[in-house]
Amino acid sequence: MSADVDQAESLEAPTATVEDTAEGAADANNADSMQLSVKIEDRGACRRHISVTVSAKDVFEVREDAVSELVGKAQVPGFRIGKVPKALLRKKFGKEIDADVKQKVLVRSLEQITKDHGIEPLGEPRIDVDSMEIPESGDFSYQFEVEVRPAFTLPDFSGFTITRPSGEPTPEDIEAFTHNFLSSQAKRVTSDAPAAPGDFVICRMTFTWNGNVVRVLESESARLLPTLNFPDAALNGFAELMQGVTVGDSREATVTISLQSPIVEMRGEAVSVRFEVAEVQRYQMPDLSNEFLDAFGFSSEEDFRNGMVDAVVRRLTYQQRQDTREQLLEQMTASADWDLPEMLVRQQTENATRREVLEMSQAGFTPDQIIARQTQIQQNALENTRAALKQHFILDRIATENEIEPSREDIEQELFLMARQRGEPVRKIRARLAKSGMLENLEAQLRERKAIDFLLSKVQFNDVPHAPIQREDQSFVRHAICGNMKSSLVDDTDSGEDSP
Repeated sequence: MSADVDQAESLEAPTATVEDTAEGAADANNADSMQLSVKIEDRGACRRHISVTVSAKDVFEVREDAVSELVGKAQVPGFRIGKVPKALLRKKFGKEIDADVKQKVLVRSLEQITKDHGIEPLGEPRIDVDSMEIPESGDFSYQFEVEVRPAFTLPDFSGFTITRPSGEPTPEDIEAFTHNFLSSQAKRVTSDAPAAPGDFVICRMTFTWNGNVVRVLESESARLLPTLNFPDAALNGFAELMQGVTVGDSREATVTISLQSPIVEMRGEAVSVRFEVAEVQRYQMPDLSNEFLDAFGFSSEEDFRNGMVDAVVRRLTYQQRQDTREQLLEQMTASADWDLPEMLVRQQTENATRREVLEMSQAGFTPDQIIARQTQIQQNALENTRAALKQHFILDRIATENEIEPSREDIEQELFLMARQRGEPVRKIRARLAKSGMLENLEAQLRERKAIDFLLSKVQFNDVPHAPIQREDQSFVRHAICGNMKSSLVDDTDSGEDSP
């Protein structure tokens, strides 16, 4: 049973307390079925508390099978294998037999509950196996918590109205995109001139809170753009702050830690940062040489310019899809007032980030832009993931009910576009995605995209001019300001405990 929501199968989870006995179970007459008494209680939209009692008869039979298996392989001095009395084995290997019986009873009963009650967990059931004692005689009872897909009613989306950014790319769009693309391939060279917007500075960054140094980053690189992002904070006005600095200069600023920081006591806190400049670097933009063009699959400079236009169209299509998607899902999730377990939200944060990276890569964003976006995602990871999970459940339900799946051609086309953007062979992109486990994310992403397209074919649109493509305006640092700190507090957004 996978803990990955993207790969979990659809299920019909009970929405009220359910009690079943052996006589009422669907497979009660099946010789392989156990006689179970099962009680299922709702503990929220996505959580079930399940109490199970396995009949004494089933426990006895499993124990007898375990002892019989041991007879055939146990080595006891004075007896040939297969001839050791069962009573002696029970006495000599009692703990081992109990452990084997407990494992087999749990596995069989859990499989039967999943089958009989249509419950397939999103993650592993939380069972305190070590505290369980298998009885020598009588029934065996245990209980556990499990996360399941939420039960909800889809709203009527046929009357939705969506604002759609539209229009052909402008020369300014193409110029800005081409500049960003070439910048992503530029080389950095050391400069003796004062730092100007767009340059890089290599700094020693010292972060201070309440008079105490909380972190020092030695020799960290940052580009002079309007905003400098950390995974847990953002510094606006960075280019203006650092403009004109040379080696040996220093500048100071204050940043506010994100409210999504995993260090609870630092959320919303003001931290001072001191930048001590060790080097200034300037971009050396690439020439459109034959070698450079060949690396990205272009036959000529004209082919390159046409490729940039195609890439801009893809970017605007991506932005249109993102804008309409957000509006659509915002309207659809307005009625999704069910809460998600915090543990499930945290488990899925990484998946949400990976899916966003894939979409940006396919849309032609540069590696620097993608990493910058990752830091923004991390700043608000929990809230973003909570919303993304609700959206996933809704889209998965729509895709399942309408038999929506990506074709092999869909997947190959996406791989081709990613390969061209990065200047790498398709086979290399495919191998990298398969090795990292992101190929499945790609398929899941395409499935959701097709579900969104299906929904968008049903809604009404109000077309407006698209937002212009801008030159890069955000830089990033990979390290969190509070990355070396350990929280002394507990995140109380969801304690993980059951409500009374």
